[in-house]
Amino acid sequence: MTVVHEPHADTSEGAQEMVPRSQLGAAELMRELGSVLRLSEAEAAAAAEEEPGEDQTMLINMGPQHPSTHGVLRLMLELQGETVLRTKPIVGYLHTGMEKTAESLTFLQGGTNVTRMDYASPLFNELVFSTAVETLLEIEVPERAVWIRMLLSEMNRVSSHLLFMATNGMDIGAVSMMLFGWRDREEALRFLEQVTGLRMNHNFIRPGGVAADLPDGWRDGLARALDLLPDHLEEYDTLLTGQPIYRERLQGVGIITAQEALALGATGPILRSTGVPWDLRRDLPYLAYDQVEFDVIVGTYGDCFDRYAIRLNEIRESMGIIRQIVDRMPRGDYRIQDKKVTPPPRARIDESMEALIHHFKIFTEGFKVPEGEVYVAVESPRGELGCYLVSDGSSTPYRMHIRPPSFVNLQCLPHMMRGGLMADGVAVISSVDPIMGEVDR
Repeated sequence: MTVVHEPHADTSEGAQEMVPRSQLGAAELMRELGSVLRLSEAEAAAAAEEEPGEDQTMLINMGPQHPSTHGVLRLMLELQGETVLRTKPIVGYLHTGMEKTAESLTFLQGGTNVTRMDYASPLFNELVFSTAVETLLEIEVPERAVWIRMLLSEMNRVSSHLLFMATNGMDIGAVSMMLFGWRDREEALRFLEQVTGLRMNHNFIRPGGVAADLPDGWRDGLARALDLLPDHLEEYDTLLTGQPIYRERLQGVGIITAQEALALGATGPILRSTGVPWDLRRDLPYLAYDQVEFDVIVGTYGDCFDRYAIRLNEIRESMGIIRQIVDRMPRGDYRIQDKKVTPPPRARIDESMEALIHHFKIFTEGFKVPEGEVYVAVESPRGELGCYLVSDGSSTPYRMHIRPPSFVNLQCLPHMMRGGLMADGVAVISSVDPIMGEVDR
């Protein structure tokens, strides 16, 4: 953390940066303070007069290399003593150009690109991209592929929330929780590796289905990952939920109202912590979520503790969904039998020259997608993950735009941190659970 003496230092990020009060107009200042959401125009004008003078405040940087910012996130904070008056997230340090890169990759190659956006839940990136492509192609994937996708998605939700448990514990000072969270996440990743061959960036969900069928022994691998988890979640409750110090650090901290969350476009655990039961799996069902039973967990106070409790209980709900999937996993093809979209089976390549040519052409030239545009959204562990895809009839997207929940949810930080203590900033940032890979896409 360093004190900023000059508003336009060599590392300036231009208009993104927070400027001193003397250089701000009243309207801009009040917009930063959140008056658009909270106050009437008259109240905003009155509040502006009550704000402290510039000689009473200080601008500081937090990040982009701060260990508690969960990646290369930089926050500029205006403090009056220990109290946070203004917060401005500054993004762009991890810009990878994934949306632009998508325009030069075929629809078949796109999965390798998008899977790296939210690296804590890559299967959701693959799912939303593949579903968008399939909508443009007007194809339906086989039923077994649908249920495999659900199985992997929920397992990925479990691993992502376990990662939150570990990092949130570390941020608050509960080092044991960090070790326990990583331990249990490892079991979830081990199962995903058994199925997809990789621990992350799987590129397993592809247009037309999935890359391969479930391997022999997948039920045993799943049981190994899940059987120990209920007892471990009870330990989390003992270690964190009922722990007075942990509750003191989170309860009443980083509060956001339902009105503010909706106005800012927040989704996922942040929106649900305010009591709004919005979950795309329930409200706009996709895959086969309308055929399984689960509860949408909501909070009451919209504070950091509610967001923690929601993620903890969503792990339990995901485990319930997974057990229903195991019982109902259908037989059949794991990908659509359409030669225009899916490559031939590996064994046929050794026997048939036509199959070899087909395999070569589909991986070098891709397949063409009819002209059109589509928006598809899924419920990722962080909220609504959307993919807007435009095709001009060629084998590569004309335009791809991703609605990443982390990017939208970061807008809530100034409202959650305003008026709070600087020491609570780490807890608030952690409760948003941002992944910068999908913010700087």
